[in-house]
Amino acid sequence: MTKINDEWFTVEEINNETYAISEYGHWEKVHSFLLIGEKSAVLIDTGLGIDNIQRISKQLTSLPITVITTHVHWDHIGSHGAFHDIYVHKEEVDWLIHGIPKLSIEQIRTDVGRNITLPTPKTFNPSHYKPFQGQPSGVLEDGDVINIGNRKLSILHTPGHSPGHIALLDHKYGYLFTGDLLYDQAPIYAFFPTTSPEDLVQSLEKIANLPSLTKIFGSHHTLGLDPSILLEVKKAVITLRENNLVHFGTGIHRFNGFSIQF
Repeated sequence: MTKINDEWFTVEEINNETYAISEYGHWEKVHSFLLIGEKSAVLIDTGLGIDNIQRISKQLTSLPITVITTHVHWDHIGSHGAFHDIYVHKEEVDWLIHGIPKLSIEQIRTDVGRNITLPTPKTFNPSHYKPFQGQPSGVLEDGDVINIGNRKLSILHTPGHSPGHIALLDHKYGYLFTGDLLYDQAPIYAFFPTTSPEDLVQSLEKIANLPSLTKIFGSHHTLGLDPSILLEVKKAVITLRENNLVHFGTGIHRFNGFSIQF
């Protein structure tokens, strides 16, 4: 088992080819994930950017790393600038290049700098923080398959939280990495102007019908959810639709194991 002691990042081994790199010292409790194959590796998101996640990924593998972006929100693209091979869904290429629409830099800096419980690097200054902007090296679409050597990852377009949001299905281990589509402890957000409640519910329905999953990994809070939560997701989809709740302004809807805010 690989052990890394770090002041900012917490590294947890899911198996000997899969690692969670978490930032528990920030209120977002963000997880990024390193998936290692025989030929290359995939890093799902790069975290907050408070510290450079590449310092950790280099300790875990010497293979070339491709960054797969679940969605272009500041808390998932923080260390993108440290990597050369960055992929994003086609619906958010413009966001990556020009910035996140309808979200001010002042709000981002407030959010990145509040409720921090661990010492941050001397290089971090929230008043100077700026999310990554740049050209991706590749564009993703629903159904794309990435082969990193004896390990295939399918791209699932799951919009709602953002228009180009994706989830990744790891066929080798039955892991589903859901980004901000599904996690626990805090509401799943679909109340911003750039979100879509209708798309979010449709995306939840899409993942709820996936077979043979062994674990679900959201990008925030509890690390690793049992696939049985998808039975609750199916019930939630029906409840929300039957009660005409799938639109902006209906508030927080609580279900067994998760909640959604429209």
